[in-house]
Amino acid sequence: MDDKYLGFTCSLCGMQYGPREVVYTCPKDGGNLDVILDTNAIQRFVNPKDLVSSKEPSLWRYLPLLPVANPGGEGTPLWAAGNTPVFAPERLSKQLGMDWLWIKDESRNPTASFKDRASAIVVGRAREIGADVVVTASTGNAGAALAGMSAAVGQKAVIFAPRTAPPAKVAQLLVFGARVILVDGTYDDAFDLTIQASQEFGWYCRNTGYNPFTAEGKKTAALEIWEWMMDVSIAGAAGIFDRLCAFVSVGDGNIISGIHKGFKDLHDLGWLEKIPRIFGVQAEGSAAIANAFASGNETIVPVKATTLADSISVDLPRDGVRAVRAARQTGGGYVVVSDDQILQAIAELGVVGIFAEPAGATSYAGLAQALQQGLVDPSDPVLVINTGSGLKDVKAAMQAVKDAPIIEPNLAALKRVIK
Repeated sequence: MDDKYLGFTCSLCGMQYGPREVVYTCPKDGGNLDVILDTNAIQRFVNPKDLVSSKEPSLWRYLPLLPVANPGGEGTPLWAAGNTPVFAPERLSKQLGMDWLWIKDESRNPTASFKDRASAIVVGRAREIGADVVVTASTGNAGAALAGMSAAVGQKAVIFAPRTAPPAKVAQLLVFGARVILVDGTYDDAFDLTIQASQEFGWYCRNTGYNPFTAEGKKTAALEIWEWMMDVSIAGAAGIFDRLCAFVSVGDGNIISGIHKGFKDLHDLGWLEKIPRIFGVQAEGSAAIANAFASGNETIVPVKATTLADSISVDLPRDGVRAVRAARQTGGGYVVVSDDQILQAIAELGVVGIFAEPAGATSYAGLAQALQQGLVDPSDPVLVINTGSGLKDVKAAMQAVKDAPIIEPNLAALKRVIK
């Protein structure tokens, strides 16, 4: 819906384009495009009080701030994305010695990951422009999200995934009826093939760090955090959120970029006075963006990604520059954690009832590391985002815990185990 946004601006060269001039990235230098909202029109016609009092329980409550039209499909999983809960795990905050700790649990999305946000918006955009097929590359979550959102409204979807993707994620793709093609290579290989296929067959490409509407979907998490901050402040925690720190795991860089974009949009509208400090967390074996941040520049040097956190295992992050800026421009930072720390984080989140996949637990592992490094203070209010469900990768989850004992079916055997 072109009247809701003015066009796009390139994140690298600053070149601006009209709504119909470009589809994916900057033709000049390949930079990621930022959607330019018509903030003047929004300020005239949208009252933030009306927005937050909406009875719509999904991310579509923020439709006035999204560059798409109403996609239809009400009553389907397309209208169940977003509106994820925020928990206050008191035992974890005590364990870490913190005053304020919250966890936003994105595993409660329809296909159990943060990626539903982007896919809901992209499917809405695909219907708006009359796209016959939507295609994406994915290690599992983005593909499952696209497949599920597409299935909800009868949109054709094609998913390219590495053959090493966890079976539970591949099962989601197939059950949702998408056409699934496993690539004998890495996520980056699948990404490149997806772009070639979209150019060859005219398919609409959802790839993160390529399609500008993915970040628009992911920014809805920031809009929810903003609304949640107002609710918590009313409940008696007023004044603490000028110091809020948000921790998010980072692979391609699109989630952290999208969250940053959401906060910036709110700030530009005059609805958010201070943007939270944003901290990105990467696995040691896939830390190209953290490396760039540490070097003090925005040059993303590819790595050979090796980590059990498949959702953030990326050789060449496609949204790296904006991901670096998300931390740098907000006074945040980057933290790198080991696979062992990620497994430990899965177990620690589990004992408070949050079942996170490796990529989701990475953000919590990063918080523990940031506290040790003095990047945040125990008195700082912190929100950690769990990006996906542990059911996505049961094999990794089993590495985080001890095996259950097997006993004979009698009381004597039970007593031996209990002792």
